[in-house]
Amino acid sequence: MAPRDGTGGRDEPLRGIPLLLASITLFSISDAMAKLLGQTLPAIEVAWLRYAAFLVLALAPLLWTGAPLRSRAPGLQVLRGLGVVGSAVFFIMALQHLPMAEATAINFVTPVLVTILSVLVLRERVGWRRWSAIAVGLVGMLIIVRPGSEVFSPAALLPVGSSACWAMAVIVTRRMGQGTAGAMQGDSPATTLAWTAMTGFVVLTLLLPAALLWRGPGGLVVPGPWELGLGLLIGLVSSAAQWLVVLAYRAAPASVLAPFSYTQLLTSGLLGFLVFAAVPDRWTLLGAAIIAGSGLYTAHRERVRARAGRG
Repeated sequence: MAPRDGTGGRDEPLRGIPLLLASITLFSISDAMAKLLGQTLPAIEVAWLRYAAFLVLALAPLLWTGAPLRSRAPGLQVLRGLGVVGSAVFFIMALQHLPMAEATAINFVTPVLVTILSVLVLRERVGWRRWSAIAVGLVGMLIIVRPGSEVFSPAALLPVGSSACWAMAVIVTRRMGQGTAGAMQGDSPATTLAWTAMTGFVVLTLLLPAALLWRGPGGLVVPGPWELGLGLLIGLVSSAAQWLVVLAYRAAPASVLAPFSYTQLLTSGLLGFLVFAAVPDRWTLLGAAIIAGSGLYTAHRERVRARAGRG
């Protein structure tokens, strides 16, 4: 899955860029393992195993340091957690049906959806330049999905669902940050991470009985030792990637790191070829390039807006 924004401290781009590139590599490795595990397990089980490891890793720092688990905005924290887990499930489902490069490229439409939701929910002002970038990004997505053509698959909508869920999580995160000048209503990042892990784990646990009947009446998908190990490894790798993202965006501003996030299109495509012998077609490459250009321009306009204080 694509790296997400964080908060910045003192600018150290020579430290932030390698951290982001390392996280991107881990994200792609995690996606490849999830696609591999999805060949034998339903998406809900894959996500549950991932969140089991995520929950342990998220709660460990709080238990170790004695930091508070109580949130000042529990409703928003749960809503954010629902967005994050929805994004994970949709993307794992997409990986079961689509090549990694195609799923990743469509998933990079997230900045477009974040901008649209920021207008509808947060009432932010968006100028014609960013609306133009949004339109271009949607065109890039349609080129990859190609609705109405013989190659169109409904599975191509799954990464769009993943992007929509993540965009919701981003908007909720911004809403939490409006309370205390950028601090998430007083909640520490560790507390927010723990709430995200707990929310996702509870939701997936409730959905797990339905997933266990995936193979039909009486047919349980009981993961073996290898599948359990791989699922927990996915959680470990993806959690490490998320932590590296936090460190990267603390070291350098989003406007500096944004162009490098699109290298995930390369790493996902390379791993898709090496592990699954999948070669992106020319339409996927063209659409990915258009989406990347749209996302980069949107990031540029966000930087301009932040400096000028207007949309």
